[in-house]
Amino acid sequence: MTETEHYRAFGYTGLPGLFPSIVLNGFYEQMRCELGLSERARHFTMRGPLISKDAIEVYSNVYPPMMTFLWGLTPRIAQATQCDLLPTYAYFRLYQKGDICRVHSDRLACEHSLSLTIAYGDDVPWALSVGSDAVEPSGLVKDDFEGAPYGSVAMHPGDGVLYQGIHRRHGRLSPNPNSWSAHLFLHWVDARGRYAEQAFDRPALSNAGASR
Repeated sequence: MTETEHYRAFGYTGLPGLFPSIVLNGFYEQMRCELGLSERARHFTMRGPLISKDAIEVYSNVYPPMMTFLWGLTPRIAQATQCDLLPTYAYFRLYQKGDICRVHSDRLACEHSLSLTIAYGDDVPWALSVGSDAVEPSGLVKDDFEGAPYGSVAMHPGDGVLYQGIHRRHGRLSPNPNSWSAHLFLHWVDARGRYAEQAFDRPALSNAGASR
């Protein structure tokens, strides 16, 4: 089964070795230095409903070099999905040891989503799980899949998992086995699909600008 066939059949597919880990580490170190993540960690620390511990999060509108990964990977992800894709947004998250990511589905800008592992503190793979059943957009957040079927992909640095972010619930069920782990999340929409108006994250950025 090809990656495209797996993606269409199950709503996700693993993309092992998608990006050189040495390049991802270089990106992470540059972002850490330029934003002062060590000295200003509190400024970027968040804890939303999906995670159980504080995590450092940086969005692409705050650190524009992140968009180069999103734009640059667009042809590769379009090839995997066999869709004409437009980018929406990307973000970075640094998890602590023992954290989880509760099972959820994403907002409308995440029709086609990629989880990309940058690095682990102890080089222990951490799996991403994706539900087997398609769902409608929902804000439902749960600790597990509540008996529904799902598949899991153990991820090494440089590995990606491509999944249908809106219509497949996903999460990390087991606690992070590493002292820390760094990840990029990148999102696209089908240029001819029902979420095309989300391209370049225009609705979210417009709402953010209007609220200032």
